[in-house]
Amino acid sequence: MTTDIPKAGRTIHIRRDQWHLAWDHSIPPIARISSGEVVEFDMLEASCGQIQANSTVEAIGSLDFSRVDQVHGPIYVEGAEPGDTLEVEFLDLQPAEWGWTGVIPGFGLLADEFPEPALKIWHLEGGADGWAEFAPGIRIPLAPFCGEIGLAPGQPGALSTIPPYRHGGNMDTRHLTKGTRLYLPVEVPGALFSMGDGHAAQGDGEVCGTAIETPMHAVVRLTVHKDRPVPEPQYLTGGPLIQRTNTAPYYVTDGIGPDLMEATRNAIRHMIDYLQRNYGLSRSDAYMLCSVAVDLKICEVVDAPHWVVGAFLPTSIFTK
Repeated sequence: MTTDIPKAGRTIHIRRDQWHLAWDHSIPPIARISSGEVVEFDMLEASCGQIQANSTVEAIGSLDFSRVDQVHGPIYVEGAEPGDTLEVEFLDLQPAEWGWTGVIPGFGLLADEFPEPALKIWHLEGGADGWAEFAPGIRIPLAPFCGEIGLAPGQPGALSTIPPYRHGGNMDTRHLTKGTRLYLPVEVPGALFSMGDGHAAQGDGEVCGTAIETPMHAVVRLTVHKDRPVPEPQYLTGGPLIQRTNTAPYYVTDGIGPDLMEATRNAIRHMIDYLQRNYGLSRSDAYMLCSVAVDLKICEVVDAPHWVVGAFLPTSIFTK
């Protein structure tokens, strides 16, 4: 671990070009902070700049997957040791004025059913408390968070940033919004914190594989706890869940069967059919809308041999 990094002040700033592409404790930290200090991040969206506000669907076909899901950091937090817990308090999360959602061939819950690429470029209005119009009469309230939040693993070698791990990673958890406190298990000295993958909005499940991906400005406070061990990520939300969409009835499609993943796929297939039939959306548009607005819930797992998964569509997103 490097030792010649200058001590940070009360708040340090991480630039958009300060990123890495693996969870690996051999990556040297770019800054040191004391426990309780604040870090400010300016982050690229998940394609690492390959998709821009003026991109067309051709950008999906030319994506270099070796460059996606980059994370910014790592940050060395003084006093953090294996067995400790790092608290990540989200002080501010501000999306850019644009974002994108894509159907990427070979990726997503229903990858075999969507072999053709699709891309939607969003105009985001009003910052963190704003809106994004999906189509006339369909408005998505923004609830920004970062999909990638984690610490370096204790095991040697590089781990992909694509999946989540016990030390964090690509959790894509939409409730890690402003005011939430996330608790991560420390596995290496200094914790080595990184984050990225800004999302302006997402449904629980992110079923097509992308949310409203956006560059993000994030401010977090990092605090070491010696007396709160956690085996895997845990968090305390900043308030009631999904406040901005939980204002009207939900339309729910169930998937039922002995396999939870297939029940999940069926719930989304039924919702796609519902959106096509009732709102005139194309199948790929309905799939992307599910990814940014529909919440998956395990409704029942005790009445063997079949389980129930529900896809919950907030009707509050429809303005007419």
